[in-house]
Amino acid sequence: MNKEKGFTLIEMLIVLLVISVLLLITIPNVTQHNQGIQKKGCEGLVNMVQAQATSYHIDNKEIPTMQNLKDGGYIRELPVCPNGNNVIISTDGEVSEVESGD
Repeated sequence: MNKEKGFTLIEMLIVLLVISVLLLITIPNVTQHNQGIQKKGCEGLVNMVQAQATSYHIDNKEIPTMQNLKDGGYIRELPVCPNGNNVIISTDGEVSEVESGD
């Protein structure tokens, strides 16, 4: 008598089918959440730069440019959102995100 224990080919195929279905369900959700995370990250970056621009305005009595913020030590580098969009300061001091021209 053969007493070997193991999985049959049918059992292995069923396991692979279940794993494939689970992957098909989870991958779209992960990419959707990733886009939401990038959007939230960009909103946070814009808020941080707005706070730094306000601080610069209070200290220097003028509306800053991004270069002013960098040169003054308010930011380390010119900010770019996680989705690749640039962050700008308008002439009235409002910070916003604009799509990059790439």
